[in-house]
Amino acid sequence: MALIQTAFIWVAYAVAVALVALIAAIFTYTYQTPRDRSALVSTITIITLTSLLATVLLLSVDIALVSSTNSVKLGAKKDWATPDTVKNILYTLEIVYYTLYSLDALLCLLVVPFTYFFYEEYDDVEAEEGTQTFSQRFMGALKYTLIFVVLVVIIFLVGFFVPVAWNRNGSHHEWNDFDYFKGLLSENHGERALTFALGLLICLGTLLYILYTAAGLALLPISFIKSAPSISAPQLSETTASALEQNRERQRQLEGRNAGREDGMPAKDQRELEALVREERTLVRRERLAAEARGDGKSFIVRAWTKLCAVFRPLKLIGGILLLLLAIVLWVSMLITGIDKATNSVCKQHCGYILGSINVFQPVNWLFVQTSRVFPIDYAIMALLVLFFFSSSVAGIATIGIRFLWIKIFEIRKGHTTPQALLMATVMLTLIMLAINYSVAMIVAPQYAIYGAQTFCSNPTRFPGDQPNCSKHPELVKPCSELSTDGGSKNVCTPSVVSTFLNRVTANFPVFGALAFWAQFAFLAVFLIVFLTSLFRTPKLDLSQLDQDAEADEEEGLLASTGRRFGATWQDIRGKAKKTTTSNNHDDNQ
Repeated sequence: MALIQTAFIWVAYAVAVALVALIAAIFTYTYQTPRDRSALVSTITIITLTSLLATVLLLSVDIALVSSTNSVKLGAKKDWATPDTVKNILYTLEIVYYTLYSLDALLCLLVVPFTYFFYEEYDDVEAEEGTQTFSQRFMGALKYTLIFVVLVVIIFLVGFFVPVAWNRNGSHHEWNDFDYFKGLLSENHGERALTFALGLLICLGTLLYILYTAAGLALLPISFIKSAPSISAPQLSETTASALEQNRERQRQLEGRNAGREDGMPAKDQRELEALVREERTLVRRERLAAEARGDGKSFIVRAWTKLCAVFRPLKLIGGILLLLLAIVLWVSMLITGIDKATNSVCKQHCGYILGSINVFQPVNWLFVQTSRVFPIDYAIMALLVLFFFSSSVAGIATIGIRFLWIKIFEIRKGHTTPQALLMATVMLTLIMLAINYSVAMIVAPQYAIYGAQTFCSNPTRFPGDQPNCSKHPELVKPCSELSTDGGSKNVCTPSVVSTFLNRVTANFPVFGALAFWAQFAFLAVFLIVFLTSLFRTPKLDLSQLDQDAEADEEEGLLASTGRRFGATWQDIRGKAKKTTTSNNHDDNQ
């Protein structure tokens, strides 16, 4: 039975990894520009995103495996959960975690930079002339990547030799006496080096997490709510055709009126004609976009898919409202945990504000603890939560762009993202997901992330005849916590591997722990500011800075503007527009 349950948990994880690989591929091909698409860049991006999402999703597998060894009702280990069995489970999880964390660091610090420089080394002229070889590009990219190799070596050397924070001055704290805290001290120098590197990357990712994920978490639900079209594709086609006919008629009038003039067309008419020509190009583009939106000239499958999207379009409004409620609940839950940790942590900044036990009701943590009793309900919820954070991060990067201070370096836009921008965004998402991993495990659902729903039988010696369980005295069954002092909890409560690893980072390197913890309040503040601002103000685009592709995207926005008219959706489904009495409807709709 235990073997079947363990196999089922790992199979569910494999399915989840396959799904996130598909999501990573969809993200890559959706955002990358078709003109400069690179197979190498696409492959590395998909592998990197899949690896980092798999790392975060491993949390629920970790919880499920350690929780499966515990009988929640009896507060005792199950008969098959012998010390050796539990040890083997933890050892397997540690191998997977170390593999994924090392892979994330390797991809982020070495592989992605090498891919970036390898793509940059490509020269169109030399490639056409045949003077550029693969070895030249490889050596050129390797030369620049050596800088990152040196950086990685320095990071691991610092982590290898840095002293342990707890015993640096021979100091001792009363919370050191708890078994859980004793297990956090790293004695192995190799493990300490990896711990230091992970802590450094988490802190770097936290800075990006504050800016991009917080903004995206506020903007993503609102973008769903405001995405229902104010004008349907048939209506846009009809009004555009009318406006285009008037435009061309006015051009003919101007040209006819000034035909044969020796001094040429007057300056006033010339300016008007130039404006009409520019407007004609815009209207032609709008007409083409409307035709594509209607599926004109396309196969039956494409037209059917267009109508199906129109049918389900109102669900985006409902989905946006649900995502907004989820974002608010997450914000409140994170605030509760943050205040609880800042007030009631037994070790404060010395160990990264480890809480010990939840003192205030926290809705998200409670939901995960309750659903963890029946796998894979909690796993499905965790996967949706991780994808929500990931999508919010993408939305934040797409909105803000890749910047150095106030200077925008790259833009992340659907179908117009260059390979260099995609690789830089991938590195940013890798660092952000490491910060999200810390936030989910330590702030969003801290009790769930450490012990899940595990319990232990408190003080069973009061009823000697009922040993070794509390079946007749359920009031003795207590949830496991880091501060459990009862002797029965030591052999019953098994902390998750990810919580031990993250708490080891914050306990051995308190600077990392303090930064990661207090950054959560900055995250909450940025979310609140962006959320309140976006409710009353829609960001405006500076059309003078838009290139031709961006201008085309602006026209596509007519099919997904900030209005919420279900009449437009009904017209898209029918494929016909209402009869209009004026040719100016198009301008009014704008």
